[in-house]
Amino acid sequence: MTPGGTDGPDVISETNFGFVADLLRRETAMLCERGKEYLVEARLLPLARQAGDPDVDHYVDRLRRDAGERARAVDALTINETSWFRDLAPYQAFVDDVLPRLLAARVDTRRLTIWSAACSSGQEAYSLAMLLDEHLPAGWTARIHATDVSPTMVERVRAGRYSQVEMNRGMPATRLVKYFQRVGSEWEVQPQLRTMVTTQVMNLAAPLPPLPTFDVVLLRNVLIYFDHATKQSILDRVQATIAEDGFLMLGSTETTLDLETTWTRESAGPAGRVVLHRPRHGRAVSRPFPDSSSPAASPHLTLRTGA
Repeated sequence: MTPGGTDGPDVISETNFGFVADLLRRETAMLCERGKEYLVEARLLPLARQAGDPDVDHYVDRLRRDAGERARAVDALTINETSWFRDLAPYQAFVDDVLPRLLAARVDTRRLTIWSAACSSGQEAYSLAMLLDEHLPAGWTARIHATDVSPTMVERVRAGRYSQVEMNRGMPATRLVKYFQRVGSEWEVQPQLRTMVTTQVMNLAAPLPPLPTFDVVLLRNVLIYFDHATKQSILDRVQATIAEDGFLMLGSTETTLDLETTWTRESAGPAGRVVLHRPRHGRAVSRPFPDSSSPAASPHLTLRTGA
C-alpha cells in the first residue's frame, strides 16, 4: 500500500470501497468515509487471505455473493480502539462525583446497574468493575452490562482474557497483580470481576431489546461514527433506559449541544473537564435484570439479539 492509502495497486478500488462503506452503513449505521481506504484494507486483508483471495478487491467480489462472509467482514470492520482506564479523567469523575451521589440515592436498594455500550473487547467494563470492587461499601452489589455490535468482541468480554500488549495499555501494575491471573501467554480477569459483567450483542442503531434501568450509561467514543440523525435516535433510545437521576457519559470529543435533546450537562472530574449528561425530565420504566434463577441471568451468557 502506498503512503496514505489512497492509490497504488494494493489499495482497494473506489468501487469496492463504496460497496464496503454501503455495507457497513446498512448493517450498523456507521460511517466509513473517503480517506479510510487504508483502514478497510488493513481490516479485510487478513480475511481475504484466510478465504484464499489474492487481495481485498477479490475478497470484496466474494462479499457480493456470500452473506456469511459479509457478516465476518462487518464484524472485522467494527472492532474499535480501546484501552484500560482510557482517558483516565472520566474514571476519576466516576469515583469522585458520580459514585458518591448514587450511593446516597440508592441506599434503600444498595444496588447499581451500569451499561458499557459499544464496549469493544471489554477494557471499559472491567475497568469499571475494578473501581466498584475498590469503592463500593460492604453489602452493595453492582452489575455492568457490556454490549457491542461485534460478536467477536462480545465473546472476548465473556472470556476476559488479554494479551501482554493489551495489558500494557493503561493497566497499573498493582491492579494487574490484584485482578488478573496468568493463563499461558494471556492474562485472565479474576472471577470476582467477571461475575459483575453481563454481555450482549447489540446494534445501537437498531431498536433496542428489553433492558433494565441503568444508573449510569457509558456511550464513549462511538457517536463519532454516526451521522447526525443516527446520533439523535441513539441518544433518544438510550435516554429511555436511564433512571431519572442517572448519568450518561460520552467521549471527550462528543457532545449533545448540536442535537435536539432533553439532557442537562454538568461539569465534573479533574478541573471540570468531564461532562456528565443527565435526563432533563421523564423517568425510565424500571426493569431489573432477570432473576438469577433464569438462564438469561448467567454472568457470562451472551444474548445474541439486536445484532
